[in-house]
Amino acid sequence: MRKLTYLAVFETDEKPGISVYFPDVQGCVSCGDNFEHALQMAKEALALHIYGMEKDGETLPKRTDKVPETGKGDMVVPITVYPDIVKDEINNRREKTTVTIPHWLKSAAEAEGLNYSRLLEAAIKETLGINS
Repeated sequence: MRKLTYLAVFETDEKPGISVYFPDVQGCVSCGDNFEHALQMAKEALALHIYGMEKDGETLPKRTDKVPETGKGDMVVPITVYPDIVKDEINNRREKTTVTIPHWLKSAAEAEGLNYSRLLEAAIKETLGINS
């Protein structure tokens, strides 16, 4: 299983909350109310950022092990994500879609106890020649 690890900087200051950024992954930032929340949000932000980069055909940044300079109370933490799991979860999540059919057809389908979602999914797969 493919995994990627990047260093994250957890910044604290006088304000409540913790900010997080990834020096090697430009534009990937997050925050949280406390360390545990910031850690969870950082993992999610990195996973979604990597997903977006790969979807857009961008080259993923190389990880450097150089620990960036930080302020007092800040922490550098390695964050590991599993891009293929994230991609699979996103691509296979269910999405609600509204369709319009004649009333008489809807009544007949309901009388037979048909599952619209399964039936529509099967019909689309059949139309596209997808056998999974």
